[in-house]
Amino acid sequence: MSKLVPVVIGVGDVVNHSTKIEDAKEPLDLILQAIDKALDDTGSASKSSIQAAIDSISIVRTWTWPYPDLPGLLASKLDVNPSHKEYTDHGGNQPGRIFDEAAKRISLGQSKIAVLAGGEALASLTSFAKANKLPPPSWTKLSTNINDVFSPTDRQLPEGRTTTTSLNALIGASWAADNTRGLGRIYQIGAPIHIYPLFENGFRAYRGQSIAENNAESARLYGEFARVASGCEYAWSYGKVAETEEGIGRVTGRNRMICFPYPLLMNAFNTINLAGAVILTSTETARELGVPESKWVYPLGGAGTRDSYDFWERPDYHSSPSISRSIDAALQVSGLSKDDIDCYDFYSCFPIVPKLACNHLGLSITNPEKPITLLGGLTSFGGAGNNYSMHALTAMTRELRKGERRTGLVLANGGVATYQYAVVLSRSPRKSAYPIEEPLPAVITDIAVPKVDATAEGEAVVETYTVEFDRTNKPLRGHVVGRLKSNGHRFLANHGNEATLQQLASFSKEPIGRGGIVKQDSEQKGRNLFSFSDEPRL
Repeated sequence: MSKLVPVVIGVGDVVNHSTKIEDAKEPLDLILQAIDKALDDTGSASKSSIQAAIDSISIVRTWTWPYPDLPGLLASKLDVNPSHKEYTDHGGNQPGRIFDEAAKRISLGQSKIAVLAGGEALASLTSFAKANKLPPPSWTKLSTNINDVFSPTDRQLPEGRTTTTSLNALIGASWAADNTRGLGRIYQIGAPIHIYPLFENGFRAYRGQSIAENNAESARLYGEFARVASGCEYAWSYGKVAETEEGIGRVTGRNRMICFPYPLLMNAFNTINLAGAVILTSTETARELGVPESKWVYPLGGAGTRDSYDFWERPDYHSSPSISRSIDAALQVSGLSKDDIDCYDFYSCFPIVPKLACNHLGLSITNPEKPITLLGGLTSFGGAGNNYSMHALTAMTRELRKGERRTGLVLANGGVATYQYAVVLSRSPRKSAYPIEEPLPAVITDIAVPKVDATAEGEAVVETYTVEFDRTNKPLRGHVVGRLKSNGHRFLANHGNEATLQQLASFSKEPIGRGGIVKQDSEQKGRNLFSFSDEPRL
């Protein structure tokens, strides 16, 4: 049997800008609206026939509400009985992964109509929490005791925003489980707000940038992203005055420091209400159902892999093997080179992710010759939980339908720059069958990683670092990834004294490469403390 040709035929996005309790809609309802819009978007007179033929439902796991079986609830609401139902793990890479896998199933004839979707209602949930009305009375009832879901915790909301304690418990649990682990627990480090800055600082020092130059670069990048989002009708910031480059880069009471070098407006904003959906089928079925070819956009291929879950076991802090290899493999299986790509949407929870992608592809970070975002990033478009790149897929579909650009690539990132998935879409079909074999291993293990010493003492240098700030812009805690001079082994540490904390928080003097002493904390067993010496930078 010859393989079928997968094609995107419908996309839909929904944004509920209201934060009033009376206007609140749970993720289930927002997703249903997005799927209905995607069905309408097919342009077919047989909308009901397309819906009835849905035999695959893949849903990106939502942060907002712990549904026991969200795909099953959606299937019931749509009155379909799909043979394939999937509720993904957490991770911003998941939209790319399920898109590629749905295309593979369609190519093999294992699925006729595949729906991919996801949604968040974190803004509405926050409103209920502030009004002390948890759980929301009209939302899907939970089988678990509500006190087991909304319990006090010191965990932080993912990617930089905080709200009520009980809401932190709900949303932060999976991130804390995945990232604040092992050595990270000792040093109170592991959330995205901590780890992405380690890479930003490392990337800056690797390129020989000053701290001021790096801040200006990030501000310019995110200023342009904000401008893009202001013109995107599904963005959370749509209709509002876009944040400026100057405002994004300047630290103020409103734009306070989170973790060095990122102020608030360089962190993802997650308190949104958004949903998105994509419908795929084969060209054969699309013709049967009367979907005009003007709606067709072809998946060409995809690839994904991950680096170590533990950030201290990464090869370095100025690159991401999983980003580089996922992009390269997606291009390779699609039969294209980077020169064939007309536009991109790079996941952008923090500036470092699009910077690493641009650097790998040889694109200018602040003046790229091709678009690198169609949405405007997780700060300005909105950090739609794990589902941001679903919106990138809908936007890419619309962009390619215009006909001015033929081919685009979406990079979906998850964890703490941990796992990636890249997919390529085009207005033109592949010259051969859709690629089925996985081009990458699940985990990258063939790159040397420095030996990590849990406890360390002696002369050392800073490999990378960040500083966590309190709400008054005062440095609170220094985090150092260092290397021992004696053997080159890597270690983690907190700041050892106030002078070191202030130097780490400085906007003028580069800490990376500077020497100091690491020793054991006399008050907390097993914790390393690092203090600068007077040695010049190496």
